[in-house]
Amino acid sequence: MLLDHYNKQGLLTVISVLGKTGTAGVSAFRGDLVLIEGALREGSATDRKPQELVIRHANLLADAETILFASGLLYRLEHLPVFIDKYRPALTVESLLLFLVENIETEMRIERDGLVFHCYPYQGGLVWNDLLDLLYIEKSDLKGQSAEDKVITVFEAAKGFVGKAPSLTYEDALTQTIEVVKEDAVGPV
Repeated sequence: MLLDHYNKQGLLTVISVLGKTGTAGVSAFRGDLVLIEGALREGSATDRKPQELVIRHANLLADAETILFASGLLYRLEHLPVFIDKYRPALTVESLLLFLVENIETEMRIERDGLVFHCYPYQGGLVWNDLLDLLYIEKSDLKGQSAEDKVITVFEAAKGFVGKAPSLTYEDALTQTIEVVKEDAVGPV
């Protein structure tokens, strides 16, 4: 299976779900998806430094060769081509790609390299909960399902979800990004 292959390559980290779904031939993953691996440590052929770039709280559904569904948190819209370059062999025009993006203000439907990305602003909070809210999925809709099948439920809801976003080229979408200002965390003095 494709996800097992990615896992053996070290591309799946902070794994909370990785296994077969109730749908034959389809596996699910929840965790962080590596976009840029850390450099190899000096003198090692296998030991790597921490990842340089990941999609946080990613959700993937895949069969043996294809990513059917991908979602998660992209910090910057500029990271979209990195995702495409890394995972292009497994992406098809049928792949459903839905991301929360920190540096956009409005939803966007972006076309690039024959793929369509549905991007929504990320306001902070739990990515999984934000995804459920976006797709109008109640927690009760997930009751009794395995962790893997919950990703299937999200995928099915996403297939029927039609946003109001205009279709943009990636280059046009880049002109609409915003600067994200994060407040410094202040703790006890």
